[in-house]
Order: sequence, then C-alpha cells, then structure tokens
Amino acid sequence: MKHTISVLVEDEAGVLTRIAGLFARRGFNIESLAVGPAEQSGISRITMVVPGDDSIIEQLTKQLYKLVNVLKVQDITETPCVERELMLLKVNATSVTRSEIIELSQIFRARVVDVGEDSLTLEVVGDPGKMVAIVQQLGRFGIREVARTGKIALVRESGVNTEFLKLQSMEARV
Repeated sequence: MKHTISVLVEDEAGVLTRIAGLFARRGFNIESLAVGPAEQSGISRITMVVPGDDSIIEQLTKQLYKLVNVLKVQDITETPCVERELMLLKVNATSVTRSEIIELSQIFRARVVDVGEDSLTLEVVGDPGKMVAIVQQLGRFGIREVARTGKIALVRESGVNTEFLKLQSMEARV
C-alpha cells in the first residue's frame, strides 16, 4: 500500500539529504517527493508517497522523529485530505489532431501553455488519478515528455472525505 507522509521540518541545509539518507539506508523507495515553505517562516513541509505496510511506515515515522530538524510527522493516508499534483505534458499534435487534443484537455481542465509546430504542451493540476487518466487518453497521440511535481496534500479541516463521497455517489448510480 502507498502511504502519504507529511513532515514539518526546520528549513535548514541538509535536512532533505538526511531524510532521503534514512530511507536509502533502510532500502525504502520514495515514489513522490514535494518540498516547499510551510505556513510559518523557517519551516518547510515535505510530502512523500512511500510504499509499505502500516508497520513499516510506523517504523519510518519513529526514525524520522529521531532526526534533529524534524518537527512533526503525520501519515495522512487514511485522513481526509486535499491532494494535488502539477504535471506538464508535451504531446504530438498535427494540424489534424490538434483540435481533438485541445478538446480532451478541456474535459480534464488542463491548460495549453505552449504551442509548437508539431506539439502542444499542457498544464494539468489535480489529484494523482486525474494525471493517470489524461496520460492514458492522450497516449494515442504520442507523449513526448512528462514532468510531474509529486503529490502535495493538506488535511481537510472539515473532515469531509471526498473519496468516501465519490464511492457513495458511484454506489448510488449502480
């Protein structure tokens, strides 16, 4: 199972290296990593997606707390969250296929950010599932390049679990 871990750290040189080193020494892969300033000056938020079972994640959490600059560690996998990712996607686009690609991008609320002679570059923002879906749909045109930021997430203060609501909606239709 993939876990989403949110870590608040002091914004100092070498913190990310120590965290990555901790994972590497234990043979764990970080599938997604996003780092940026948090709400308080001098604090950064690291959001990681890490594969592993609950016991492995619990062990990693304990190890993270042992690092000097780590302030808070949360496994937010099962917590209602707002999750987003940014992706830039360069797709082959001929004069024949260009309008179809633009139409598909509008369905996914993607924006065209660059137009080349034989390509379009799209900006897509959304949950990781949306990223997979648009890549699948546009794959038949030929994808030249992809750049993804990795997932960022914040716990929902409302406590509303949108994944639960999606499942309820799907069950109601069946």
